[in-house]
Amino acid sequence: MRYFFHIGYNGYNYHGWQKHAGFTTIQETLEDNLSKLLKSTVIIIGCGRTDAQVHANQYFFHLNSDLELNEEIVFRLNKMLPEDIAVFEIIKVAEDVHAQYNAVKRTYDYFVHTYKDPFLNRFSSYYQGKELDIQKIKHALALLPNYNDYYAFCKSPEKQEHTICNLMSAELFSTAKGDKFRIQISSNRFLRGMIRAIVAKLFKTGAGEMSIDEFENYLITKDSRPNLEFAPPQGLYLSKVVYPFLDIPARTEFSPFGRKSKEKEWLLA
Repeated sequence: MRYFFHIGYNGYNYHGWQKHAGFTTIQETLEDNLSKLLKSTVIIIGCGRTDAQVHANQYFFHLNSDLELNEEIVFRLNKMLPEDIAVFEIIKVAEDVHAQYNAVKRTYDYFVHTYKDPFLNRFSSYYQGKELDIQKIKHALALLPNYNDYYAFCKSPEKQEHTICNLMSAELFSTAKGDKFRIQISSNRFLRGMIRAIVAKLFKTGAGEMSIDEFENYLITKDSRPNLEFAPPQGLYLSKVVYPFLDIPARTEFSPFGRKSKEKEWLLA
């Protein structure tokens, strides 16, 4: 039998999702605890990889088990897992569905604060550069859905079968004071480092260090190296994953600035 696990995690203390020898990862932590709980070696397949210190409000992985997995497993597993990983529910699915390959839409949110706050450091990106022009960032961001090849924003394009992504939306939200904002991007898939590379260029555009035309030129020429830079990881959240057979709200709506559902706080820039 195949099961989807709906989870969320604070990734600050982890070297990303995927297992790496010598590093603590989300996947390894889950597999170790599931193997102990189910008394057999467990291998799990995630909906994608998140980098070191990146968070997930919503994440899915699948595993096969001859046992009937129920709410008791959720309760027992949560007692075993560290406090920064939570299992919300287990969903029995068809034998041929795949947590990674069958996902049709993924949404990431990137949070930024522009003033020093010791309570946000692990959950948001502290921007310390020149004053940002939010309208320039908005205009650059709006260009992204007009293109579909994001080679220029991929950390290792040579390792990809292709760099085509069906980017569905790219929006900028700001608090009323304008001292905190978030960038939200949805696509069918994302390349390694893609969001953080885009945000780094958006920072340069907003700071006047790069024009909007120069930003667009990366999308046109598909070449950014040797100038590829990455925004800090702790501001990035995988916030939504959608399947043709499964589209459920994230169980947790945590954000560093309060619940994201309070749209009266967040204004479309």
